[in-house]
Amino acid sequence: MIAVTGANGLLGSFIIKKLLDENVEVVGIKRKESETKLLDGYHEKITWRDSDILDTLSLEDTLKGAHCVIHAAASVSFNPRHSKKIFAVNVEGTKNVVNTCLKLGIPRLIHISSVAALGRQKGITNLNEDSKWVDNALNSDYAESKYLAELEVFRGQEEGLSTVMINPSVIMAPADWNKSSAQVFKYVWSNKPFFTTGSLNYVDVRDVASMVFSLCSSRIEGERIIANGGTVSYQFLFTEIAKRFNKKAPRIGIGSSVVAIASWLEEIRSIVTQSEPLFTRQSSRMACETFAYDNQKAIKTLGFQFTELQDTLDWCCAYYMRNVSTNK
Repeated sequence: MIAVTGANGLLGSFIIKKLLDENVEVVGIKRKESETKLLDGYHEKITWRDSDILDTLSLEDTLKGAHCVIHAAASVSFNPRHSKKIFAVNVEGTKNVVNTCLKLGIPRLIHISSVAALGRQKGITNLNEDSKWVDNALNSDYAESKYLAELEVFRGQEEGLSTVMINPSVIMAPADWNKSSAQVFKYVWSNKPFFTTGSLNYVDVRDVASMVFSLCSSRIEGERIIANGGTVSYQFLFTEIAKRFNKKAPRIGIGSSVVAIASWLEEIRSIVTQSEPLFTRQSSRMACETFAYDNQKAIKTLGFQFTELQDTLDWCCAYYMRNVSTNK
């Protein structure tokens, strides 16, 4: 039996679907109030258990009987006002999962990390699993929280837990385009004229789910594996999405200084109106940088082949074209 934390989230739901499609018995771990519509059609195959990863007692009850835990629960935000929650969920929550696995004698933990946990440094544009974390302004609160979460997983490995980590880049999937990385599709649909001069590392959500499944029975442990389909400029990505939407692509490139001013003003607006900022100084810094994450370890170690960007965009854009009336 495999237990999946964050089961009702975007990535968690695709992981569960993959496991069930492969006839694996699955326990879905979610908070009591969370909705599960992303798993419509699969509910009867899932054993649902309610728990909060910040509640160690409930976590023990929900993970009992599992022989493997896939830890996909996380808080993703670049809003500095959410910093406390990000560190609580991503660091303390991961610590609790690791400790619970050790206490219950669960032999295997697959941790969903992020390429953000590899850290970024000025002047270093190519990163791999051996990249070392260095504190600097290019690393967001989210990145630091995922790095610290990895330290908890490495600790678990040292204490006898078999662990492996997957570090996805920006996950692309058909989803609520008001949230997370899916907002890039809404941005193009809305005929915005601007693009930043940086690049985006992307991965198809189905590829991440397939990698997780392959690692469930793998002997690989104590390692990170980057899940990255490739690297493209924002201009290229926006143009390709615009073609599929029959929209005009963003055509005005803006540099880091303009983006910095705009993000500062946007944060002020969000504070005054008590709303979520569309972008922040942390997220904007990343949008103006060019980094590439090496995916050769996944290709060579797992024999993995990543989905072509064109296929991922066809899949995602077709979904939004079908559902745009309900997403406006």
